[in-house]
Amino acid sequence: MKPITKAVFPVAGLGTRFLPATKASPKEMMPVVDKPLIQFAVEEAVEAGITDMIFVTGRSKRAIEDHFDKAYELETELDLRGKTAMLDLLRNIVPKNINCIYIRQAEALGLGHAVLCAKPIIGDEPFAVLLADDLIDGDPPVLRQMVDAYGFYNCSLLGVQDVARADTASYGIVAARPIADRLEQVSAIVEKPKPAQAPSTLAVVGRYILTPRVFHHLENGKAGSGGEIQLTDGIASLLVEQQVLAYRYRGVRYDCGSKLGYLQAMVEFGVRHAEVGEQFREYLARRGENGAAAKPQTAAIAPLPRARAETHQLTGNA
Repeated sequence: MKPITKAVFPVAGLGTRFLPATKASPKEMMPVVDKPLIQFAVEEAVEAGITDMIFVTGRSKRAIEDHFDKAYELETELDLRGKTAMLDLLRNIVPKNINCIYIRQAEALGLGHAVLCAKPIIGDEPFAVLLADDLIDGDPPVLRQMVDAYGFYNCSLLGVQDVARADTASYGIVAARPIADRLEQVSAIVEKPKPAQAPSTLAVVGRYILTPRVFHHLENGKAGSGGEIQLTDGIASLLVEQQVLAYRYRGVRYDCGSKLGYLQAMVEFGVRHAEVGEQFREYLARRGENGAAAKPQTAAIAPLPRARAETHQLTGNA
């Protein structure tokens, strides 16, 4: 059995739900406090033993490449200023044994197409897929849990959770029967079914471990509307010849592809942040006591002379 050392990160999406913030910056680079979503996903993969990070990118996604690249000018400046802690933080965004590989997806033709773009690098090996939109807080990390399960069952696994039936049209939904603790054998998978037609409320979220046979089904399956190739359809076809399991992960998921989920993640990770967590908890407590937003305390600022104020307005100087 081959170990899982490669992970695919589909990051070519347009992020339209977060416009205008994502007009010029990738949604995967949106920070939760001070760490971008894509870094959370990469760190999860590292802790699961992944060494090859394969990013399927698109236009205007250079910020992701730059984030995981060396920043010579910035590192030199921090070194000169003696900011060693910040310098170490910057240099250790990814461990030195990690390979970052970038593939351009010329057209956004669906999640299945994005995964298929990674085939030349994956080859004949099992691999993971992580969607950075889904920030999942697990201990151990969810992908580590799934890699361990793969080591025992040696088949494709889908990270799943129960959702409200009213929400099934936003997910791939599986029909499955329990076979072990947190594991169910998948008999069918449907992409975004209407609530009345959903086979269950067990939804696939952004964590997958797939066997390389899925590439055959993605290449030979029928494209859907808009010419998109859905990963769900490839997995449904794979079910005909291979076992696929649904794994009920241990952890809390924040749907950071939605504004509400993103705000929830910001609060939950903010209250335990080493630098600002205590002050943030105090702020939230005051806010709760007052029943409204606590007004920040600010020092009085003397007004500028009119001529100088106009200069600031024109030049934009601080």
